[in-house]
Amino acid sequence: MKKYHSLSAFFLLITLVARLMSPAALAVGDQGFDVNATSAILVDADYDQVLYEKAADELRYPASITKVMTGLLTIEAVERGDLTAWGEPLTMDTVVTLQSDLYTDVGPGSSSQGLKEGECLTVRDLLNCVLLPSANEACNALASALCGTVPAFVERMNQRAQELGMSSTHFVNTHGYHNESHYTTARDISRMCLEAMRHADFRQIVSSTSYTVPATNLSPARELHDTNALVSNFRTGENRLLYQYAVGIKTGSTPEAGYCLASAAEKNGRTMIAVVLGGVNWRANGEYVDHNYFIESKALLEHGFNNFSRKDVLSPIEPIGTIPVTLCAQQDYVTVQPAQGLEATLSNDLDPALFDREVLLPETLEAPIEKGQILGTISISYQGKDYGTVNLVASTSLERSQWLSFLDRLHRLFGQLWVKLLLLAVVLIVLIFSLRRAIFGPSRRRNRRGGGGRNRTYSGSYRGRRR
Repeated sequence: MKKYHSLSAFFLLITLVARLMSPAALAVGDQGFDVNATSAILVDADYDQVLYEKAADELRYPASITKVMTGLLTIEAVERGDLTAWGEPLTMDTVVTLQSDLYTDVGPGSSSQGLKEGECLTVRDLLNCVLLPSANEACNALASALCGTVPAFVERMNQRAQELGMSSTHFVNTHGYHNESHYTTARDISRMCLEAMRHADFRQIVSSTSYTVPATNLSPARELHDTNALVSNFRTGENRLLYQYAVGIKTGSTPEAGYCLASAAEKNGRTMIAVVLGGVNWRANGEYVDHNYFIESKALLEHGFNNFSRKDVLSPIEPIGTIPVTLCAQQDYVTVQPAQGLEATLSNDLDPALFDREVLLPETLEAPIEKGQILGTISISYQGKDYGTVNLVASTSLERSQWLSFLDRLHRLFGQLWVKLLLLAVVLIVLIFSLRRAIFGPSRRRNRRGGGGRNRTYSGSYRGRRR
């Protein structure tokens, strides 16, 4: 039995070492940093780049963070001017009459603003009810107004999730009340929040500390307060949880999901998005510490601001290499450089010079070549993480030499098989005639006179006719 325990411990050690040495573990921030949560992720929102992750692809229950998707779909519909279920153009000031399906899938203990069937509120009022105090029934009210029924809206939520690349997400309701088939991941939530924060109306609501819903036909005015303790201390009463750079986004908690927070912060012109799921309260020095998911989220955001910066991993003026060039009298090579620079948000202690470069170029080229002509590519990566691919272009123009081009055409002509065969035939004919001449000598023309063809020779003096 001890032998089996030893083997198990050995294989466990190997597994842990392998995970520590894997590119994914080394590529995400400082090795000494950790978040006290089941899963988490930190994203540079300006460039959609992951800076830290912990079990970011583990399936988790999102609780009320679900409402980010409900708010996103509503605001997108407003921006497009979609028609409501009763045929009117949707705006932030459109008045919605709450229907009988107001409390669909809203169980006991749900967060609520006590909205009533038949009550009339604007889309803006309902969105603030959804995103600040996290009213579940307000989500269903918007769903019915947009799609006619809650199930139709949920279908649209899942469709939009797929469009955003949230491949591990499935929604079954509009608000996040617990259901085993209602799940997502920290990475998927970050994609959803990144898209939502691109909309001004969404940003304005989730960064607000409070909002007043005017009196309606069935209720007096309501004062709403943000549940996000990084933005508002109304619910916690603790200033220590406030984060001066926070600009949203949404809380969520159920017994099954734990304490969850999707947060965003802006500092020195930079924006970070953090997601913490499955947070638990803990004890420090024997003392009970509440609201730790706010503390952990603040630490995660500060980690991004303090330990990461934007760096050049490829300069646009950096010469990458040369390619041999033929038919050019100026020079026999061309230098290539990136068509554009490449930047990445990197840990402050990471030197871009350590990055791997894969350069793809042709072995040779013919002139002419135009400056800026695309000749190849360069790909940048580090420990298995790709940082981008950039075209490589000619740094100068090279003209074609007419004389070299003429010689090249001759060379190509005489390199063709039919030309070689013709030349061989000519050479053979010349050789045959030369050999014949050498063997038989030159041909002689014979003069033929009289019968027999003999030549006559005359000797002596001429004797003329006597008169």
